[in-house]
Amino acid sequence: MNRPSEHRKRLPLYAKILIGMALGVALGLLGASLHFEQFIHHWIAPWGTIFLRLLKLIAVPLVLVSLIIGVVNLKDVRNLSKIGLKTILIYICTTIIAVSIGLTAVSLMKPGRYFPHDKQSEFMQRYEQTVAQKESAMQEVQDQSPLQFLVDIVPENAFHAFGDNSKMLQIIFFALLFGIALVCVGQSKTGSIVRFFNQLNLVLLKIIDFIMAFAPIGVLALMADLVVSYSGDVGIFSSLGMYALTVTVALAVIVFIVYPLILKLFTKKTWKDFIKAAFPVQMLAFSTSSSAATLPLTMERTQKHLGVSEQVSSFVLPVGVTINMDGTSCYQAVAAVFLAQVLGLDLSFGQMLLILATATISSIGTPGIPGGSIVMLMIVLDSVGIPVEGLALILGIDRPLDMLRTVVNVTGDMTVASVVDDGKREAVP
Repeated sequence: MNRPSEHRKRLPLYAKILIGMALGVALGLLGASLHFEQFIHHWIAPWGTIFLRLLKLIAVPLVLVSLIIGVVNLKDVRNLSKIGLKTILIYICTTIIAVSIGLTAVSLMKPGRYFPHDKQSEFMQRYEQTVAQKESAMQEVQDQSPLQFLVDIVPENAFHAFGDNSKMLQIIFFALLFGIALVCVGQSKTGSIVRFFNQLNLVLLKIIDFIMAFAPIGVLALMADLVVSYSGDVGIFSSLGMYALTVTVALAVIVFIVYPLILKLFTKKTWKDFIKAAFPVQMLAFSTSSSAATLPLTMERTQKHLGVSEQVSSFVLPVGVTINMDGTSCYQAVAAVFLAQVLGLDLSFGQMLLILATATISSIGTPGIPGGSIVMLMIVLDSVGIPVEGLALILGIDRPLDMLRTVVNVTGDMTVASVVDDGKREAVP
């Protein structure tokens, strides 16, 4: 009897987050006008801090388990060695292109420059100690061997790496090594371990569901504290709008220029036919913000409407959900440089390359669910010493951007499946 009313009251997560953002802005403006800053800082802001800590809490186990499962799923490479190698190489190449586009867009558009200059020093003072540590670390790096980056990827003690979110590259290295070892030993002997990680992954995904359910409150608190901290300065929101525009432009370049060019160069499919097949998948991805939830429809449209063989699609598309995150990696690059611009930090060419490498590698471990990329963004920020607390500035508008980058992710999966399938057919005598 009560079910219809329950369905009417239920709101999607993105709507709740947008409402939380709006309420947070309103609360911040009200607090600033009534001089309730201390109330906001002492009773509202801590909930935002809790939300950030929850995201940090899940980062290490999520990356570890997701990557191990992703590598174990590549056991099909034994039967589809050429397809597997080609798939991984294309995914890596498109991810590098996506990150490069993001870095180019944010460097040209410079959304961080719209951040109020009179508030920039205040923002810097908040993280003065962290910035000082970063500059000190940069000086140490200059005196090290050019190969020190490779040395630092390999942990001396895996458990020490697990206890430090800034050692995420070491965790990724261990996860890849562990996953490859599982594949080499064989599932007949490691079946129980693989099942354990699969079941653990389900638990971690459920924890993320819990965390994202708390997201509206966290975003409300973060936005209220942000607005109060800057006395409701409208310039902050013009900067956020420019940041969102930068992300959107970069993602549009990938979908409307890069992917059509790849299809034209490496397949016989036209962009018109491709977009007809992909559009329903894109809409589902946009509404769910989950490439994993979209996978069944992605496979159906790719096989029946693009003519990709079941053998190719059943391998390429599931692997893509795990390791192909063009939209996510592009967004991470833009977000990292934007926050650096806001903080007044000049990133060197070497740091840009580090963002490129870290965003590419970390995208492999990004789960195809709503909010998963936020956790991975912290890896990119940590890699160049940008304070993760800066996430408070962009979390409020993350959901709409998450919807857009998920569209890019699934479009990329279908593009690569088309390329691999056409190449396989040409290879057949």
